[in-house]
Amino acid sequence: MKCPFCGYEESKVIDSRPADERSSIRRRRECLSCSKRFTTYETVESLPMVVVKKDGSRQSFDRRKVLGGMIRACEKRRVSLLELEKITDEIEQDLQNHMEREISSDEIGERVMERLRNVDQVAYVRFASVYRQFKDIDTFMEELNKLLADNK
Repeated sequence: MKCPFCGYEESKVIDSRPADERSSIRRRRECLSCSKRFTTYETVESLPMVVVKKDGSRQSFDRRKVLGGMIRACEKRRVSLLELEKITDEIEQDLQNHMEREISSDEIGERVMERLRNVDQVAYVRFASVYRQFKDIDTFMEELNKLLADNK
């Protein structure tokens, strides 16, 4: 690690501790040349993900859109924002672990529905109705019947 004061390229770590809710590590270092101390942060590099939309267009993955969709689906339901943020984190982590840099919006939607189904069934149906673009009441009833069958 290059010293910001003298430019010497070797230092020793004096202290390490978790930072940013354990998503990075804060390190106090001491330059082996000038003995001045400085702080560095170590984080995991995440590769950018691109979402391929239904129309074939591409855009950067935006976790706020995933969270926003779930918040709308859970409106006036007893689902905490903390729980929705946790689900968003899980989905984002799953996608990062998937190692594909291009992800279809369908895959993201399915992952959201899978998790909402276990959290709140009304929110699940709300999200599914928008995501799957139910055209009529019959399509809506098919989804409800599947949900009822799974609960038995």
